[in-house]
Amino acid sequence: MAIRTCFFAFLLLLLPLEFIAVMGVTPPLPLPECRPIVAVDRDQVQFALNLEFLEAEFFLYGALGTGLDDIAPSLALGGPPPVGGRKANLDPVIRTIIEEFAYQEIGHLRAITESVGGVPRPRLNISAGAFATLLDQAMNTTLSPPFNPYTNSLNYLLASYVIPYVGLVGYVGTIPNLVGRTNRALAASLLGVESGQDAVIRTLLYLRANETVKPYGVTVAGFTDRISEIRNRLGRCGMKDEGLIVPMQLGAENRTTSNILSADADSLSYSRTQAEILRIIYGTGDESRPGGFLPDGGRGRIAMGFLATRN
Repeated sequence: MAIRTCFFAFLLLLLPLEFIAVMGVTPPLPLPECRPIVAVDRDQVQFALNLEFLEAEFFLYGALGTGLDDIAPSLALGGPPPVGGRKANLDPVIRTIIEEFAYQEIGHLRAITESVGGVPRPRLNISAGAFATLLDQAMNTTLSPPFNPYTNSLNYLLASYVIPYVGLVGYVGTIPNLVGRTNRALAASLLGVESGQDAVIRTLLYLRANETVKPYGVTVAGFTDRISEIRNRLGRCGMKDEGLIVPMQLGAENRTTSNILSADADSLSYSRTQAEILRIIYGTGDESRPGGFLPDGGRGRIAMGFLATRN
């Protein structure tokens, strides 16, 4: 009997989901920690402000040495200024790109606020130390000297690799759960620019994929692998993230080792829930335990609802 049971289970793995459904067998649901939450459109769209604030401040300080409070203070809605931001030592081309990204993020904040209402900017930690902590975690060692995103263009691009992709997969995960057409259109438009930013960052890094990041003795591609791996571990819901160079079996149609656009076996974008996003941005792997770039936690009903469950 045990042998028959195991054989039947093996056959189920080989059958298409549609046939399984006809047989009356329900496919397994995602683990509870990986299921989308139930929330109204307003709360889901407002949740994205946590990432948009983080990107806006990091890009503004990196390119200009100043933040939202000097460029568009009304959008902060009285939230505290970020900690640790400073102008990065960027070459002219990279500085121009990052400045454009910064202004785009201001537009995103304005579009969301005018559409569904804003939330006060959360307290953000964009210090060199915050990035150093995450990179140490990713590399499973204490880097010496500590990683500093503001030192040069390459370090800044690696630090930028950390953030926009998280917002991108967040929008992919949110859009199917939105009810209102206007809200879906807004989120899709935001996703378009976020994915473009991530593609530019990944392309710039891919051009230097085999370059060694000084003084750490690890290539650019090696760094992206480790950053993607730590995001997968923190998210706790499987592989939804890949570095710049992958084995052939993970490349597009199993025919390339380049991975300039991270995507699944059908070249579709991965998606993440709000809980997964917080686990990564907090750096704790726990949506109810803040830290990392959001030391006091996120704003809005969804993020604050997770905080309320904290023991």
